[in-house]
Amino acid sequence: MPAASVRENATPAGLLSIGQVLARLSPEFPALTSSKLRFLEVQGIVTPLRTESGYRKFSQADLERLRLALTLQRDHYLPLSVIRDYLEDVDAGRDPATPSAVPPPSIVPAPRRYRRDELLAAAGAAPQLLNDAISTGVMTGAESYTEQQVALLRALVALDRHGIEPRHVRALRQNAERDVALVESALAPLLRRTDAASRGRAGEVAPELAKRLDEVRAIFVRTALDRLLA
Repeated sequence: MPAASVRENATPAGLLSIGQVLARLSPEFPALTSSKLRFLEVQGIVTPLRTESGYRKFSQADLERLRLALTLQRDHYLPLSVIRDYLEDVDAGRDPATPSAVPPPSIVPAPRRYRRDELLAAAGAAPQLLNDAISTGVMTGAESYTEQQVALLRALVALDRHGIEPRHVRALRQNAERDVALVESALAPLLRRTDAASRGRAGEVAPELAKRLDEVRAIFVRTALDRLLA
């Protein structure tokens, strides 16, 4: 769409300067600037007329085209290349479907997942140790593993160096499940409710109860070790 050049004194009525376009669109797009409008022109989203002095003149069609492009960019997070292709289809008389929205970029990185070989490398574990952990129910086999499972396997590696095998710690997982049953029982009055406040309160109390159970268990272990080493 090559830009047309018109004489300033022959500019058709109804054409808008870049300042007038900003005035029309700024209420909907407060962050819009003249630089952004020029960038959209460079990207082929719109091609305003030019006066002999080089001033841009935008038609009502240009204004609506800019409004549509900016809306697609703001509400659907679409790249300009996709928006440009969509507008070209419209220009060609086709009736394209509105491009699908792209999820906004997240500031929270996705949690890392590990394949089996990556899990073994990250934990420094031998394949047999992982097999033993899975067969005894200490770990669950999967196509990919979380950071928490890496930490668990790494701990099993350290225990294995001292002759403590996965089958020896199977009872710890069973104890953990009993701890969860205790927490669930304590939270039953809250969990029976369906309101958001009760569920939120349960989410706050559960970690605190788990922490206290860990403290009690640690005291029991230290007391037993004191007797062992006395």
